[in-house]
Amino acid sequence: MTRKTVIVACGTGIATSTVVAEKITEACKKENLNVNIIQCKVTEIKGYAENADLIVTTTILKDSFGKKSINALSLITGIGEEKVLEEIINELKK
Repeated sequence: MTRKTVIVACGTGIATSTVVAEKITEACKKENLNVNIIQCKVTEIKGYAENADLIVTTTILKDSFGKKSINALSLITGIGEEKVLEEIINELKK
């Protein structure tokens, strides 16, 4: 399977994006998906977007740079987590 690149972004590129990146990585392992995860600040997405297959954020994203984007705040709160992980996995399987 082709390796997919996922940008995981939050306000600082450190705290919540780390939690989200770990959950995505674990879900992808269970589905045998090969992913490259790039963690960054929301303000840095533009620099990585060209080579990304998916953008996942924990904050509001004003521009998705022509890429599919998914808000993953639920991976922090735990409310609706399974649904968001399913949406991410389904997008990566395309």
